[in-house]
Amino acid sequence: MDGKGVVGSGEPRLLDEVRGRLRFRHYSLRTEQAYVDWIRRFIVFSGKRHPRELGAEEVTAFLTHLAVAGRVAASTQNQAKSALLFLYKEVLDLELPWLARVEPAKAPKRLPVVLTRDEVQAVLDRLEGANWLIGTLLYGSGLRIMECLRLRVKDVDFARGEILVRDGKGAKDRVTMLPARLAGALRLHLARVRALWQQDRAAGVGSVYLPYALDRKYPGAGREWGWQFVFPSRRLAVDPRGGALRRHHVQDQAFQRAMRQAVVDADLVKPATPHTLRHSFATHLLESGYDIRTVQELLGHADVSTTMIYTHVLNRGGRGVISPIDRLAS
Repeated sequence: MDGKGVVGSGEPRLLDEVRGRLRFRHYSLRTEQAYVDWIRRFIVFSGKRHPRELGAEEVTAFLTHLAVAGRVAASTQNQAKSALLFLYKEVLDLELPWLARVEPAKAPKRLPVVLTRDEVQAVLDRLEGANWLIGTLLYGSGLRIMECLRLRVKDVDFARGEILVRDGKGAKDRVTMLPARLAGALRLHLARVRALWQQDRAAGVGSVYLPYALDRKYPGAGREWGWQFVFPSRRLAVDPRGGALRRHHVQDQAFQRAMRQAVVDADLVKPATPHTLRHSFATHLLESGYDIRTVQELLGHADVSTTMIYTHVLNRGGRGVISPIDRLAS
């Protein structure tokens, strides 16, 4: 066996089996890539032995190595554990109670980074074109970065002022607002996207990727305008799952780089990321007096306790306590 799978006459490689099972279970391409990478690293770490020959000792040693030598975050270590759980339960069909009992790494509880309204304006002022539109949607609608980039034309409802987020975190749909301030700019952007789509159709490459085998259920839907991505990539690319030449959505790394530069140009010291705009969306809504259940629904949180983390800003300055020195006479 090598680092890529099982070697044998006519025998499918292990990692190909993993990919096939992940696709059957409708995992995202990113999760597929991450799980396959973790399983490959586990096999290499364990001397390229087949996972059937490995047990609790090897799994614990691998996860410990990630934390000690790799110094990975708790969330990264837990993702590696989830990948191994999937391998043993879903691919190898082995019930290993010891694996479920491997203690998960405890993620530190930290308050989210939140920008003030002036800081948000300063960052957005330094973004241009589609990046400005993406950043403004993250802040104005509370979208996650991938929810924004995966938006389809049909999910933007100008008449109702709504955005329908399909298959968000936890495979859930939700509705959030389309800011009135963005309607005009978004219409102009979509006009340019439509022209690009028509150009692709003329070249015979105007079909877009559809999830969950919808292209078989609705033949031709991938060539329809409504299914196109709101933020398409500038370049055509080969679909890694099917081999078709398509125009996918823009990559999140491109916006992350633009956001990072905008933060630097705005001379901000806060470690702001694209997700910071979503944090700021929730915080500013609560500051404006909107109830936490409404904010929870807009964010798509399953539990209100997740949304409660944003209430820390309502207790300004030491939970709202006035320092005794501020009460001294000057």
